[in-house]
Amino acid sequence: MTDPITIGVDGSGRSLRALLWAAHDAKLRQCPLRIVHVLPQLHSYATTGEGRAWEASNWDEGVTTEATAVVREAHPDLDVISDLPTGNPAAVLLAEAEHAHTIVLGAKGMGGFGSLFLGSVAMQVVGHAACPVVIVNHLTTGHGRVVVGADGSPHSMAALAYAFEEAALRGAQVQAVHAWSHPGPHAYVSAAQDAMAKEHLQALQGWLAPLREAHPQVEVVEQVPDEPPVVALARASDRADLLVVGSRGTGGFHGLALGSVSHHLLQFSQCPLAVIRPRE
Repeated sequence: MTDPITIGVDGSGRSLRALLWAAHDAKLRQCPLRIVHVLPQLHSYATTGEGRAWEASNWDEGVTTEATAVVREAHPDLDVISDLPTGNPAAVLLAEAEHAHTIVLGAKGMGGFGSLFLGSVAMQVVGHAACPVVIVNHLTTGHGRVVVGADGSPHSMAALAYAFEEAALRGAQVQAVHAWSHPGPHAYVSAAQDAMAKEHLQALQGWLAPLREAHPQVEVVEQVPDEPPVVALARASDRADLLVVGSRGTGGFHGLALGSVSHHLLQFSQCPLAVIRPRE
């Protein structure tokens, strides 16, 4: 069976936006959609088994039932599965990631996903999931562009591959951004800066070459801005349907999973953010 797109839901509006993104991606990839609502171990206020069952049927099952109904209305032919696992949300989602194509989460949820966007759950899942993780805050469509950060690391190459896959599925353009910073003061005209920019462009073209060959139908735009990666990628996300980065890399992407770059992109990306790790 094809690995599913797994979406963590909690009944919030942001969760709904993530659900719509996940369902659309599952349809494009022709794979199942797995809807998961995590119940914390100390979730129940009831003191009896009957009381806990009543709580589950009246709230928790309602969350997955509503989510399933929304998806089936939008995509009647999509294979939809739902589950109500109990446990630590981050641990449950990391376990789900072992058998998922992608984990999708909404920003700043309720309940077990409280403050998900900036909290420990999101950072643990983004930093340690065995599959791609997509965090959906702003749901954007119509730009026809997938932005991806590139720095030549294995994690960056995995991000590039994911970006080309998404672009091919969506009929979108890939905007590959290799940001770099010139050492020393900037000048309006500098032969050294120009030479370095050409070197970085050549490096980017080398990383893109095999993916261009594998996806000849995908239009590619190359950018090598002389500015910090966070600035370049956050700016580019304002005109994109998806921003893709590697979870750890060299240079500006070092420590992305747990460091300040990650926090900035999670906070300021103007489109869904996909964080990719190479599969072991």
